[in-house]
Amino acid sequence: MSQIIALTNQKGGVGKSTSAVNLAASLAALDRRVLLVDLDPQGHASMGSGIDKYELEKSVLDVLLGDVAASDAIVRNLPVKFDVLPGNGDLTAAEVELLDIDQRQSRLSLALNAVADDYDVVLIDCPPSLNMLTVNALTAADGVLIPLQCEFYALEGLSALLDTVEQIKQSVNPELAISGILRTMYDKRTSLTREVDKQLRDFFGDALLKTTIPRNVKVAEAPSHGLPVTHYARFSRGSQAYRVLAKEMIRRLSL
Repeated sequence: MSQIIALTNQKGGVGKSTSAVNLAASLAALDRRVLLVDLDPQGHASMGSGIDKYELEKSVLDVLLGDVAASDAIVRNLPVKFDVLPGNGDLTAAEVELLDIDQRQSRLSLALNAVADDYDVVLIDCPPSLNMLTVNALTAADGVLIPLQCEFYALEGLSALLDTVEQIKQSVNPELAISGILRTMYDKRTSLTREVDKQLRDFFGDALLKTTIPRNVKVAEAPSHGLPVTHYARFSRGSQAYRVLAKEMIRRLSL
């Protein structure tokens, strides 16, 4: 049975899209069938997977609006070895366009029902805000993976995200769970990182993933080449960290 995991954090710049792309690539390298859904209007996950977001004929917005089936919008046979349901700036219109549509918070869930069984895992890259797109992702998901940077404001706003997760659980998706908290841009040499690390351990306990993603220049460079770091610089520290993350998620989710 496929697992659908939403990567979300309403705070931008935490490595959410980067983690979505590299986790997808790392899981695919371990022979898992992976679909990456780009629900972020910035389209970074699409670009980081080698897809030109400006040249899309069909996108996830068309799927949400019911104009095309998910299977017709998915881009397959990519060098990255996973499939992508791409998105771009057109998604900024989704908030308004979904207002008058029936089951507007379940549009993604309904669309993925038709293709989820073709994959072992579906990763959804959410926008950096708690809007209708994020609600659609949480309604469709089995679990939530929260990338979090170890910085002073790391926990700010996180309570709003956890409240939203709880609301979705109580209203439309009772099986939704926190799949893990992922520490990104991690530098254990700094006292601030160690302090935030302790707060996260105290607050989240077992939900905090053992794997950490270090600050690494190769991770930052890879998207400009339209590649995951696991393809761009496979022996870099960042690449190795995402491979370890994939193995931890396989164990945690029984993939």
